[in-house]
Amino acid sequence: MSDPVLSIRGLVKCYRSVRALDGLTLEFPGGPVGLLGPNGAGKTTLLKLLLGLIEPDEGAARILGLDPSLRADALELRQRVGYMPEGDCLLPGMNAVEMVTTLGRITGLTSADAMTRAHESLDYVGLDDQRYRPMSEYSTGMKQRVKLAQAIAHDPPLLLLDEPTNGLDPKGRRHMLDLVHDLGHAQGKHVVLCSHQLPDVERTCDHVVVLNRGRVIESGSIAELTRSDEHVVRVRVGGDEAAFERALAAAGMSVVRTGPGAFRIAARIEDADSLFELAHASGTWIEGVEELRSSLEDVFLRLLRESQGAAR
Repeated sequence: MSDPVLSIRGLVKCYRSVRALDGLTLEFPGGPVGLLGPNGAGKTTLLKLLLGLIEPDEGAARILGLDPSLRADALELRQRVGYMPEGDCLLPGMNAVEMVTTLGRITGLTSADAMTRAHESLDYVGLDDQRYRPMSEYSTGMKQRVKLAQAIAHDPPLLLLDEPTNGLDPKGRRHMLDLVHDLGHAQGKHVVLCSHQLPDVERTCDHVVVLNRGRVIESGSIAELTRSDEHVVRVRVGGDEAAFERALAAAGMSVVRTGPGAFRIAARIEDADSLFELAHASGTWIEGVEELRSSLEDVFLRLLRESQGAAR
């Protein structure tokens, strides 16, 4: 198995009497990972610690094998990680090309390379025809795309994205999610997506880490976490629907008709062959079979309830 992208051991960070991170221990796999949790869970504090912007009170972290608390690792960390903060990080008085070039220089790029990469990253996020406008004239969606452009300008293997769809309208949100999905899948970047929007994480990430009160309450693949324990499939059929329903009942299967030609059946997706056999025997044909899963929101709310119950 490959080494984890992020490795955290016993991380503690306190703000006076508040323990923002309370002995946090976890590992992040490669690929796109969603970082979830309610307000105050410790998500932004964790990102700042990983970047070396603040120091932990206890514990240690490694990001791509580097220690963010060591000055010797600081430059390489800057070169290998792209960070899109939640808050406004736009530099006043600059246009997008100037800002992305400036921040590219900070990561260690030469002037020529920083300029080239600024244009390429602005093209990628869809600001090719707006790059020379003052950023003070930008919409919220344009500002968010500039923030993403500066995070990817130096082509880092790891991206830390803090609420990238914050304040966006539906069209802007779709565009941003398309970019994040492309970066994490087609471009092969490691992505940590910190978001309150659970559908955003479900759409763009393969794994998820859930924090609450500075601790991990769950981590794993989204496919596994949303798998229903009931093993229910939705089946669409054509032909004699009543005969198909009778055949299911005769086979001892629990079935509920949910609409014209649509049934909800207690069965595993792996047992679909038997459904096709029953359909053929009853003079019908199956047009589609899909496994019913819980949504990530269902899983998240259940985890919070369990976590809060255990804390009492």
